[in-house]
Amino acid sequence: MSRFLRFAALAALVCLVLPAQTDWSTATEFPNVDFSGLTAPQKEMALKILRGESCTCGCNMKLAQCRMVDPSCGDSRALSSIVVEGVRNHRNADQIHEALVTSAIAKMRASQNRILGDPVEIATSGAPTRGPRNAKITIVEFSDFECPYCVKAVSEIAAIMAAYPNDVKLVFKQFPLEMHPHAVMAAEAALAANDQGKFWEMHDKLFASAHELSHDKIFALAQSLGLDMMRFSRDMESGRFRKVVEADVAEGDKIGVYGTPSLFVDGKPYHGPVMLSILKPILDDELKPQPAVRAAAQ
Repeated sequence: MSRFLRFAALAALVCLVLPAQTDWSTATEFPNVDFSGLTAPQKEMALKILRGESCTCGCNMKLAQCRMVDPSCGDSRALSSIVVEGVRNHRNADQIHEALVTSAIAKMRASQNRILGDPVEIATSGAPTRGPRNAKITIVEFSDFECPYCVKAVSEIAAIMAAYPNDVKLVFKQFPLEMHPHAVMAAEAALAANDQGKFWEMHDKLFASAHELSHDKIFALAQSLGLDMMRFSRDMESGRFRKVVEADVAEGDKIGVYGTPSLFVDGKPYHGPVMLSILKPILDDELKPQPAVRAAAQ
C-alpha cells in the first residue's frame, strides 16, 4: 500500500475508531507489544513512555495511541519494541528517548524529503537473489504477493533488471501485510519453492495469481512448477519457513518499511514510485564513482 493511501485510510479509520478508543491513555496492553518479563514497576515505566513518545509514521499520535488505532503500523510496533527492550535492559527514560530519536525509523522519516534516505543495514544472506553476484548496485525489495501495488511493480522491476543486466542485483525480502489473508502462506510457499531452486518461477506465478490466491491455488501453482509435492507439502505443514518470513517482517519494521513494495538502493530507502523512468537517473548516479573513492584511488 502506498504511503499516501495508507495515511488517507488511517485518517478515515481514526475518525471512525478514535471515539471508541479513548482508553489508550489508560490501557495496559497493546497489539503486538510484548511486556512479558517486565516487573510491575518496569511495565508502568514502559506504559508511561509509550503514552508520551510520538509515533514517526505521520499520524500525529503517541505510540500507545497509534498501537490501538492502527495495529498494522510498523513504525509504532518497532518503536514500542525499542521502548520495552530499553526498560528491560534498565535504561532510563532519557536513554530510551535517545534510542527512539536515533533509531533507523526516526532517521528514515527525517530524511523522507529526499528520494534516497540514509543507508541502513539489511541482512541479505540466504535471501532469494537475481542478477550478478558482484553487481555494483544491490536493490532490496520488501514485498507482499497479495499486494496490488507489488503486482504493478513486477514489470517495472523486470525492466530495471533488463536495463542494468551487469550492474544491478535484486534481493527479495518477504513483507506480507496483515490485511492480506493469504500473503503469509504465499511467502512461505515462495521460500519452499526457493528450497527446490524455483523461487523466481514461483514468484512470477504468485504475482500473476495475486487476486485469486488460496491454499488450493498456491499448491496448484507449486505442482505446475514440477516441485516435489511431498517435500513442498511437508515444508508448508511444518511451518519450516515461517520464521524466515517473521524475521524479514521484523527487519522491515526495524528499518522503517511501512508498506509494500519498499525498495532500498544500496541500503538507502527509496521514497519514490517503482518506475524505471524515475529510478534510472538515481541508479546512473549510484554507478558514478563517488568522491571518496576517487580520492582514495589518487
